[in-house]
Amino acid sequence: MFYSGISDEAGKSIQRQIQAHKELGWSHMELRMVDGINFTQVSEVTFQFVKDELERNQMKVSCFASAIANWARPITCDPQVDIEDLKNAIPRMHQLNTKFIRVMSYPNDPKHPLDENEWRKEAIRRMKVLAHMAEDGGIILVHENCSGWGGLSAENSNILLGEVNSPALKVVFDTGNPVTYGQDAWDYYLNVKKDIVYVHIKDAKKINGEDIYCLCGEGDGYVPEIIMDLLQSGYDGGFSIEPHLAAIIHTGQQAESEEQLYNSYIQYGKKLMEIVNTIMSNL
Repeated sequence: MFYSGISDEAGKSIQRQIQAHKELGWSHMELRMVDGINFTQVSEVTFQFVKDELERNQMKVSCFASAIANWARPITCDPQVDIEDLKNAIPRMHQLNTKFIRVMSYPNDPKHPLDENEWRKEAIRRMKVLAHMAEDGGIILVHENCSGWGGLSAENSNILLGEVNSPALKVVFDTGNPVTYGQDAWDYYLNVKKDIVYVHIKDAKKINGEDIYCLCGEGDGYVPEIIMDLLQSGYDGGFSIEPHLAAIIHTGQQAESEEQLYNSYIQYGKKLMEIVNTIMSNL
């Protein structure tokens, strides 16, 4: 088991992101945005600079948090955008010894929605293409229970993985997302557990219909229970924090300051370690 985190929630620059993980005593990072650009799309010059900084600080990359099939790319978008993202990502993943890349499964288009059956068929068709590329490239797509057809329910997630039927498509389970989607996090977790290879730690409550993100273990995401069950089951993968306390990328919420962003990340990481240490002492 190791700790990681979606590092742009600690700061915009790679130096600030590395600093936060070193302060926490962690050796892994999950890369999403560097200076506001997704890591699959940064220039080659920027990529090499980030790679050098990571190596100089002996930091490992646990996952690329890509934008592939995410909340900003509906089922009607040009599929070539995701294909190009994955083409760019695979050689970079090899250079950084990273085997996981986070994907979603295409939200429906609010302006021109497909009916449910067509949405399902097209999401699965596109994911088969991406999974085939991942197989050929020797990496693994980890599908998040978030925006997209496959995130609507645990049943949909299992159908998606079953229909794609690829060793290059697994699950990254996000503990907080079920809360914000009106699902039961514990039930969702149990029904996709067999395919989980990586975990995002997030927590939230719904108050008067509003999503309120909070420290892990203080919401309705069953964070301690899920961590305990995974560890008791022999899970040895990553727990990657995505606090959503100071900034929330998908809503456009910005931190009041870089200091607030950084400090909230450190606080969140320490809270996760407290939870895990308590669990480990009782196993």
